Amino acid sequence: MPNSSDKCNAKVIFAKNLRRIRLEKKLTQEKLAELASLHPNYVSSVERALRNISICNIERLALALGVTMSELVADLDQQPE
Repeated sequence: MPNSSDKCNAKVIFAKNLRRIRLEKKLTQEKLAELASLHPNYVSSVERALRNISICNIERLALALGVTMSELVADLDQQPE
């Protein structure tokens, strides 16, 4: 049985994509949180793969970043070249 402190792969992929896109857009976690109507601590914990984020909050973050929800969940390491 997996340890409850283990981070599931989907959360890690989402966290990496969220951070990468946020930095590409030159946004702080605080500004992204404001744009998405979320708390900055929540955004931080999502970027550290500590939260099991809801589909509604994925949508909020995607809209705030100006990307599709699928861009946030895409496993870029598994994409064909």
